[in-house]
Amino acid sequence: MTPDYDLPAVASEEITCLIVDDHEVVREGLRLSLSRAPHIRVIGEAADGEAAVALAERRRPNVVIMDVRMPGMDGLEATKVLMDKVPDSAVLIFTAYSERSLLSRGLESGAKGYVLKEAPHETLLRAIEKVAGGEGYVDPALMPAFLTGRDKDDMLTTREREILQLLADGMSNADVATQLFISQETVKSHVRHILAKLEADTRTHAVAIALREAIID
Repeated sequence: MTPDYDLPAVASEEITCLIVDDHEVVREGLRLSLSRAPHIRVIGEAADGEAAVALAERRRPNVVIMDVRMPGMDGLEATKVLMDKVPDSAVLIFTAYSERSLLSRGLESGAKGYVLKEAPHETLLRAIEKVAGGEGYVDPALMPAFLTGRDKDDMLTTREREILQLLADGMSNADVATQLFISQETVKSHVRHILAKLEADTRTHAVAIALREAIID
């Protein structure tokens, strides 16, 4: 049975986190590490993906710190479900370096960031703050593996390239949503992923990079 904390109301400046890992010692270490940051509060823990989804639906954390390999529903599948059921929660994949090959699958599942389990405390905090603010984040130690053998075109999914092309044509998020028969929230999610993958600051910057790299016409 993993903890489900009953805590006071969350202050507006706080970032609430849910820790998901099948190893109790990892959860405990992560909880203790985050307790050192006054603006971050752990509001629950789960030992598998299914429990994580159920707890996230109740607690609505700002950030879900998600292990990848777990029994039953793994972290990637849980991330997909969370994006559907709790879209306001950002998922930060908490990964071992040996799992770096799963990064692209994590992006497809809807994760907003990746941080290594052995990352320094400051890196973990930065990752949490970034994804809580709606930005993407990849642990600097993972960037070589993230980029090796893949150019920017390969990094984008077919849907992301399609959306980027429509943005280049001057369409708004609402226009893109109508054109592709998807919700505006889904468009926004894709745009966030595009910005993170292309390391772009704005939509305009992303379009400029895509045109320069011939990702779009």
